[in-house]
Amino acid sequence: MKRSKMMLMLLVVIAVIAAGCTNGNSAPKATEKPAETVVPVDNNQSGAKEAPALAALVKDGKLPKLEDRMPVAADIKIEDVVEEIGQYGGDWKMPWNGPADKWGVGQPTEEALFRFNKEGNKVEPNVAKGYEVNEDSTVFTIHLREGMKWSDGVPFTTDDVIFYWEHMLKKETFGKKIYDAYYSVDPVTGEKALAEVKKVDNYTFTVTHKYPSVQFLERVAIDNKWFFAPKHFHETILPEFVGDAKTLEITKSWGYEDPKVFLVETGYYDWLHKEIPTLRAWMPTTDPNSDQFVMERNPYFWKTDAEGNQLPYIDRIVATKIQDPSQKVLGTLAGDYNLVTFDARDFTVLKENEKKGNYRIIPWTQPAWSSAGIQLNQTTQDPNLRKLFQDIRFREALSIGVNRVEISEIVTNGLGETVQASVPEGVMGYQEGWKDQWTEFNPERANQILDELGLTKRDKDNFRMNADGSELTLTIIESSTDTAAFLELLKKYFEDMGLKTNLKVVDGGTHFDMKYANQIPITTENISVANVAFRPDTLVPLRVITPWFGHYGLYSQSGGKEGVKPEGDVAKILEYWDKIKASKTQEEIDQYADEIVKLHMKNQWVIGYAGPTPVLIAASNNLHNIPGKMIWADEYRSLGHGHPSQFFIK
Repeated sequence: MKRSKMMLMLLVVIAVIAAGCTNGNSAPKATEKPAETVVPVDNNQSGAKEAPALAALVKDGKLPKLEDRMPVAADIKIEDVVEEIGQYGGDWKMPWNGPADKWGVGQPTEEALFRFNKEGNKVEPNVAKGYEVNEDSTVFTIHLREGMKWSDGVPFTTDDVIFYWEHMLKKETFGKKIYDAYYSVDPVTGEKALAEVKKVDNYTFTVTHKYPSVQFLERVAIDNKWFFAPKHFHETILPEFVGDAKTLEITKSWGYEDPKVFLVETGYYDWLHKEIPTLRAWMPTTDPNSDQFVMERNPYFWKTDAEGNQLPYIDRIVATKIQDPSQKVLGTLAGDYNLVTFDARDFTVLKENEKKGNYRIIPWTQPAWSSAGIQLNQTTQDPNLRKLFQDIRFREALSIGVNRVEISEIVTNGLGETVQASVPEGVMGYQEGWKDQWTEFNPERANQILDELGLTKRDKDNFRMNADGSELTLTIIESSTDTAAFLELLKKYFEDMGLKTNLKVVDGGTHFDMKYANQIPITTENISVANVAFRPDTLVPLRVITPWFGHYGLYSQSGGKEGVKPEGDVAKILEYWDKIKASKTQEEIDQYADEIVKLHMKNQWVIGYAGPTPVLIAASNNLHNIPGKMIWADEYRSLGHGHPSQFFIK
């Protein structure tokens, strides 16, 4: 493509993104709750209306009347109008990678107890209708919506919260440890104390912390969005209630062999299974292993638009399994899909075919550190590699020995700046000058650094060897072929420096298992976080999840029984996180969060070669109420941040 044409496209995207950044969305930040904060509840008008298909079922006596399916009028959740009041009907058609892509349908359909507001700077009630907080942020009183029901018509009450807490979360029946949100920290001793959750009445419960927990609601909105489960379903499968033999029998009847795997599937990935009642706008009606995974409107959904029309507007979500990533692009161009998300790699072809394909591109900004980068596992198993990876000079050499201009042009279509992996401007934790750290292409200096590290011996192919004369190979392990162009460029530049580099692609499940087994020395996983105080997972080694800190995370997760003990600045990060947990004010939280980010700037454990690019939403021109000027972040549930129950086909 000619450079002038590329620059024109770049300017279009930048202009749209810049417009979004001026609307208060660019600096997600938690807000301190005043004493006895009371969040008012929604008040809905009577006379709600429903989809014609549901009205027909009511008329035939196959479904209760709408007013009997919704919460009491004062407790119905009303969604704000994005563009206009919608109309019922149609399918949301998307490509899907099958059950392995659980979050592809999981995030946009999720309904959390609390969610982040449009700006991303505070939480608001969602499944919950309101809350109160005492003066020192130790007691949270949470109110539910009276008359709200599961998708099978069974009432949703406090009992579903208490059951989840007592019999699923605390007993870790679905493979998850108790989330960090439920622990408060003694500011003096650092002692962690688990919260108490108690029922007040059918629609009220309390969460009581031993020590102040200023960000409890924000943490729940990220860590444990579904602070509830359908008691009437899970008590029919949990061995605690039916016995091990019965659970095994049920496990096999569902097509699973291991009850532990079965309970993870039903307790954590519940939205994939039609047998499990849900609070989501759409409920599954097919098996997730089908060639088409279909979710249909939940007749008991508890939200309306501003005129009292029950949501969702769209009848069904139809996710069609694809075998090759190219089918996603081709299907969008052909009109097979009407709402799909892409990254910058596909910008050119999407933009060139926008009019012909009768769709539009809606860019959402990301709080990502880069769009093309690598993470070096600081606890990698090979002792020689570990020593190199932990040496800041080696990381500098890998950074300045690569031509970022070429990376940006080839990998991001020129949309990504030639900057270092860093917190982007406008996002909490931004540090002046960080983006320019180690960004100048200087292969001569890179080779000099490698020599200074003792990597002067060469093998017969002229590749550098370890100082002890053993073979030195950098192995980058990926779970997708999408990064192939980037990895080939890295291999070229690394080998120009005399560093033999192997590229290895494995399936997603294997990559996940290898990460947890500390078997991935280098990978390209990106950092994208709106606020480390909201979601520390990628920056603080609390558990095994992010490649750069490897088994430092296992050490924290196991209470020091397994893994590698953090030292130096990694240990300091954990100290600052404990201070965040024990903070009594938002100012303290912001201070320690900033210190964590500064340690990342100092050490550059994650190396970036091209700046963040927008997420591109390709939406058919007849699909409406998709907001622009939004932030695409996992904390906000990605596309779910746009509240898809309001999307409609016109």
